[in-house]
Amino acid sequence: MFFSYLRTMNNKGTHTNAELELAWQFIERTGVNVFLTGKAGTGKTTFLRQLRERSPKRMVVVAPTGVAAINAGGVTIHSFFQFPLAPYVPGGSFNSKDEKYRFSKEKKNIIRTLDLLVIDEISMVRADLLDQIDAVLRLHKDRYRPFGGVQLLMIGDLSQLAPVVKDSEWNLLREYYHTPYFFGSLALQQTQHVTIELQHVYRQTDLKFINILNEVRENRLTTESLALLNSRVDIACKSSKYSGNSEHSENTEFKIQNSELSDGTIRLTTHNATANSYNEERMDALKGVRFTFKATVTGTFPESSYPAEETLVLKKGCQVMFLKNDSQGARYYNGKLGIVTSVDASTICVQGIDDGDIVEVEPEVWTNARYVIDKETKEIREEIDGEFRQYPLRLAWAITIHKSQGLTFDRAVLDVNAAFAAGQVYVALSRCRTLEGLTLTAPLSASAVRTDIAVGNYMSSELEQARHTATRLAELQRDYYLYLLTELFDFKSLEWDFHRVLRLLDEHLYKVYPQLLKSYKETDEQFARDITAVSNTFYRQYASLVMQTAEYDADTHLAERIHKAASYFAEHLDTLMGALIERTRLDSDNKEIKERITEAVYALSQSFAQKLHLLKHVTSKGFEISTYLKTKAIGMLETEQSAKQERKRSKPTDKIDIDRNSDIQHPRLFRRLRQWRAERAEELGRPVYGVLTQKSLIGIVNELPTSGQELLRMPGFGKKSLQLFGKEILAIVQEYIEEALP
Repeated sequence: MFFSYLRTMNNKGTHTNAELELAWQFIERTGVNVFLTGKAGTGKTTFLRQLRERSPKRMVVVAPTGVAAINAGGVTIHSFFQFPLAPYVPGGSFNSKDEKYRFSKEKKNIIRTLDLLVIDEISMVRADLLDQIDAVLRLHKDRYRPFGGVQLLMIGDLSQLAPVVKDSEWNLLREYYHTPYFFGSLALQQTQHVTIELQHVYRQTDLKFINILNEVRENRLTTESLALLNSRVDIACKSSKYSGNSEHSENTEFKIQNSELSDGTIRLTTHNATANSYNEERMDALKGVRFTFKATVTGTFPESSYPAEETLVLKKGCQVMFLKNDSQGARYYNGKLGIVTSVDASTICVQGIDDGDIVEVEPEVWTNARYVIDKETKEIREEIDGEFRQYPLRLAWAITIHKSQGLTFDRAVLDVNAAFAAGQVYVALSRCRTLEGLTLTAPLSASAVRTDIAVGNYMSSELEQARHTATRLAELQRDYYLYLLTELFDFKSLEWDFHRVLRLLDEHLYKVYPQLLKSYKETDEQFARDITAVSNTFYRQYASLVMQTAEYDADTHLAERIHKAASYFAEHLDTLMGALIERTRLDSDNKEIKERITEAVYALSQSFAQKLHLLKHVTSKGFEISTYLKTKAIGMLETEQSAKQERKRSKPTDKIDIDRNSDIQHPRLFRRLRQWRAERAEELGRPVYGVLTQKSLIGIVNELPTSGQELLRMPGFGKKSLQLFGKEILAIVQEYIEEALP
């Protein structure tokens, strides 16, 4: 099993985590969207880290803020999708030619080959942002499926930090959304998704405290539980000017005793200014010299995403928190508290409050990465854009609740009277391991810990459905297997691309390429008979086998039918279209038609090559989901790269494959006349079709006129052309007849 267990935080044994194993199965063996939620400290971050390391699916990890993205090992939603900060209105125009949406070829390829999009801290993602993601994925992947057919893994706890939406923005968006939370997304409502709630809490072991946290999270806090919480109010904290709204207590005397300076207690506040003031006051109370350490930033690293202070100021005796796991071992971890035992211009030593170990701290490096496609493996990987180098420390007598998300403390003072967002109180409470380690600066009211009604209603519905999630796994796995199998043996997209070229030939180039048009029409009839009709019949066969066979993915009879079908379609497809597409290099004097036909032929060749690549893979290797997905992505990239190289090799004058084009009966004469046309056009300062149109050129080559009257019968060749160029053309034709024909 992939997630057979997770070690508990207190290292007293192991625990089999059925929910994490279930989440892994849904992500790896289905295409359904997954909302992975759970109380604080239930292992969501650990799951994401393991998923990144082991999943065969091509994934990108994004988060709503810079710090959250760095913590998740990904990038921000706005930077990856190049979104502006403005709200997104559903149904609005989404133009990929706009500068802000103009993706590089590599970014487009990443999206086109993407299997899984992981969105961490989903509680902070707004509904309109999720719909904007849907619009981009549809634009570059599959326009007919929500999120372009990409599977979503949404990780987070709706009881924690809520999305930020200004009144002016909500006035605009409320016409489209019933709630700003992610579950209000119109695109998400078009999909089926499963909710998996992690039950086992690794952070807390105190059942009484766990029950209180559950009541807060589920908006059902009892009078008894509220009384227990308020029994943790510290009278000394009440007198602090940092308790509650400091604007109303500026004159309160507040003196710090030396014994209180660094006792391992951390204060959680709602505002940065409050935390900074508290830390500065404590720093001032320490004797000794301040030492300043400046971060080194190289490359591109947005200031809003700095994971530590750009300028770190420390004194001996100050209380600090580590901001990163130790890259050289296990001496410290993100969130560990310590005391600076010694500090000078080049050395910092910190003693851990929990274990007493002294560590000489070295600077750490955080990276700002972007996703790229590896040229060798074709896998999606991260490439470093910038680095932030600094000591992994911050003053930690106080931090904001926002910055505490994901951390755990043995002793914490909660200054939450000025809580301004839903979920802040729950986040603060759930940072603590025990009720005994928690101190409140003031009593909490019942209203202060209530969650958003919309969140409560949504979670009630989701958790009711989550009870039946495990029973849906087998059904959804089967659906996913059948979906991918149908995708393999579905030729509608290829047929559509073929008809697009056929229509352009029939409407605009039928006089220039009559034989090629005839070949396309004959192929169209054969395609309908040998590919479309057969695939429709085969669908009924394999769908029945998949639905009626218990172990369908291991059934030898089904595997043999799939193998034979893949071999049949690969052979017939290659015979029908391979040579025809190879010789479909068309030219036109009409620039617009020329661009349309070039794009249509390119799309057809891509569709054909990718489908043939997959069919040949299944013929030789069989059909297995993880290898199929990988082969599909790599095949898409390789066929595109091959086509790109072919375009570079082809000169504009060689666009028509003259020797293989049945509409050009005398290739040598065609080359000679085309060269003459180019030279005369340059002399006269005209476009080539101003000397001789493509229709006239091919007509002359095929009919071999030897007089002015015969020239005038050529399509598009008039009296003015005869007067200007008739003698030269007839001389070239006569010379060819004498040299080449008996």
